[in-house]
Amino acid sequence: MGSFRNAYPQETLELDDSIESAGEYRDLHERVATDDLPRFEQEFKDYLNQNTIRDIANLSAQLNKQETIIRDRVNTINVSLHGIDYNEGRYIRLVPDRTPNTEIREFREDLRACTDNVVGADSDQYSEERFLQVKRIVDRFKGREGSVDQDRSWTRRVTDVRQWFVFSASERWREDDREHENYTDSGGKSGGQKEKLAYTIRGSDDSTRYALNLFTRLGLQLLIVTPLQKIHVIEPHVTSVGFVDNLNGNYSRLQCLTVEEHRRRRQERA
Repeated sequence: MGSFRNAYPQETLELDDSIESAGEYRDLHERVATDDLPRFEQEFKDYLNQNTIRDIANLSAQLNKQETIIRDRVNTINVSLHGIDYNEGRYIRLVPDRTPNTEIREFREDLRACTDNVVGADSDQYSEERFLQVKRIVDRFKGREGSVDQDRSWTRRVTDVRQWFVFSASERWREDDREHENYTDSGGKSGGQKEKLAYTIRGSDDSTRYALNLFTRLGLQLLIVTPLQKIHVIEPHVTSVGFVDNLNGNYSRLQCLTVEEHRRRRQERA
C-alpha cells in the first residue's frame, strides 16, 4: 500500500496504509480495470491515429520540401549556365538524379508506407502494422541498443536531403538541345575537365572567364587571389583591387585601389 501510494500520490489522496483500507484499494483496482483502462486504451489509439501519424507525415513533408528547394536552386543555376557557352555552340545543364543508395531509397519507401492513404482517413485504417512501421523508424532515430553509433550515422545520412541526389553535368547543343556528352564523378574525365566542370579558376584564361561569367550571373560576391599577370582576366568582374607586395621580406604591404584607379596607374606606367 505504501509503495502504491508513493507511485500514485494523486490517485490515493484519500487512502492510507491500514488493513482497513483494503476494500478501497480493491474498489480502485476494479474501477481502473473496468472503467478507466478501456477509456485510456481508446485515447491511446486516438493519439496514435491523430498525432503519431501526423508527426511522421510532417517529417516526410519537411524532407520533401527540402528536396524541392534543392531542385529549384539547381534550376536557378541552370538558367545562368544556359547563358554561357561551355564550348562553342554548347552549354552545360546540371542534372539531379535520385541516389542509388539502398539505405536512403528504403528509408523513403518506409516513410511512404507510413503515410500513404492514412492522412484524413478513418482511424480504423491506422492498424497495428502501420504503428510498428513508424516504431521501427523512430527506434533507429533514437538508436537501438547495441547499434547506437550505426543508427546515428544512418539517421544523419537518410535525413540529409543533399544525399538524396547524385548530380551529373549534361553538355548540350544549343541548336537542338541534343546531348553532346554527360559528365559524372565516375566518368573518367581528365583533371582539367573536372576542374572546368567544377567552375574552378585554372591557368586557362578561357576557363577563368567562364567561371567568372557564371559567378557574376549568379550574383555571387567574390574574393579572388591571382598573380598580377592574370589581373586582366578578372578586371571586368571586380570593382576594387588589393595589391600586395613585400619589398625586403620583412613584412607585406596592402594597397587598396578601385579598378578604375588601377587601370589609370597602369596606363601611366606604360
